[in-house]
Amino acid sequence: MSEERVEAEVVVVGAGLAGLSAARELKRLGVDAVVVEARDRVGGRTLNEPIGGGEIVELGGQWVGPGQDHALELIAELGLETFPTWCEGKNVFERSGRARTYSGTIPKLNPVSLAEVGVALKRLEKMASKVDVSQPWVQTDLARWDSETFATWARRNARTPAARDLLRLAIQAVWAAEPEDVSLLHALFYVQSSGGSLEKMLDAEGGAQDSRVVGGTQLISERMAAELGDAVHLGFPVRRIRWREMPGGVEDQPLGTGPHPVTVEADGLTVSARAAVVALPPAVAGRLEYDPVMPSVRDGLTQRMVQGTVVKCHAIYDEPFWRAEGLSGQATSADGPVSVTFDNSPPSGSPGVLLAFLEGNAARAATDLPPEERQQIVLDCLVRLFGPKAAKPEKFVDKAWAADEFARGCYGGYLPTGAWLMYGAGLRAPVGPLHWAGAETATVNAGYMDGAISSGIRAAREIAPGT
Repeated sequence: MSEERVEAEVVVVGAGLAGLSAARELKRLGVDAVVVEARDRVGGRTLNEPIGGGEIVELGGQWVGPGQDHALELIAELGLETFPTWCEGKNVFERSGRARTYSGTIPKLNPVSLAEVGVALKRLEKMASKVDVSQPWVQTDLARWDSETFATWARRNARTPAARDLLRLAIQAVWAAEPEDVSLLHALFYVQSSGGSLEKMLDAEGGAQDSRVVGGTQLISERMAAELGDAVHLGFPVRRIRWREMPGGVEDQPLGTGPHPVTVEADGLTVSARAAVVALPPAVAGRLEYDPVMPSVRDGLTQRMVQGTVVKCHAIYDEPFWRAEGLSGQATSADGPVSVTFDNSPPSGSPGVLLAFLEGNAARAATDLPPEERQQIVLDCLVRLFGPKAAKPEKFVDKAWAADEFARGCYGGYLPTGAWLMYGAGLRAPVGPLHWAGAETATVNAGYMDGAISSGIRAAREIAPGT
């Protein structure tokens, strides 16, 4: 099989929101860039799934909210529109075999548990305000927070089982992981990165789940790719990146001149360039072969930044029957295996779509199940939350992101204890002509689509400062 060879000033690895944003910004700056993507599509961890009648559901990232300015501005620039997440009606909370309705973000608990949750959230916000999101690894005074998991902290600060259940559900909802998995410092970094409020990260109306994109968020990447045209190369999994240092650094080499110190080798395609943007999740970037090998701090980071585990499921009905029953479609279950649900119907309200997340341990247990068995455990939970009408959807679609070889999990990467202070410096720092982008590398709205977009812009400007 013949191999295609391409030369460019910059090669971008990955055609998700981060990589395409980097290439788009480089183009704006007058820099020739090509994008190499393993999949036969763009969008990375965003993915539209047609469900008939011209409608779609989103199997990957889908929400935007206030404060996510890069995402909202890009959506508008690309001629796309948003619509609000359906929030009308009562929410449902299930615990210990009992489902009850409530309004607002936090379910109704006994007064002691509710007070504990409120105090815990305030403490988290106060602690998070001390984190320097640009370089938490230099804050050695925060070493104690990096030495314990969120679970350890929660056991000290929430003594009632109900309060601990809610804090566990919050961790699952944000990181698709368990409180035992996540460094307390990592949780605080995320909270501060997202505006300082864990409650806002969990909110729909006015929070991180406020709005969706008409036609689905994969359209953002598709429209950016259309602007870039033939510069986007799909279906070429990158295996190896060869690189070398340049005297004085590549930033001292005039654009469009000089040697190409980077060679990206993919199946069927080789690209030589002056610099590279690797816009992959750290866990995926770490699986590439580098010649020479990465510095120990970068290599150590990619070994430790674990991807969350989630199965995103959609049950599709003729109509959103729960709305007529005064329910919002939003539910939280401490009994599981579904942890959180949303009304994910299109703007017209038809068909009715219930979105259900399997997260953390529940997703780990379900990822390798036969699809029919996985569907049944989700529907059994939806029946408990929304009644017998939920038992027989017209269609059911899901995606287990941990089984996606080019994602290795979702929503994003998280760090266990000890990793921030020892290896955090490797997250964004360029290595010779190699620059890093991706939602995990953002300092504002890290882990969100907004963070992915801003990270691509930041990496492009590192390569072409002052252009």
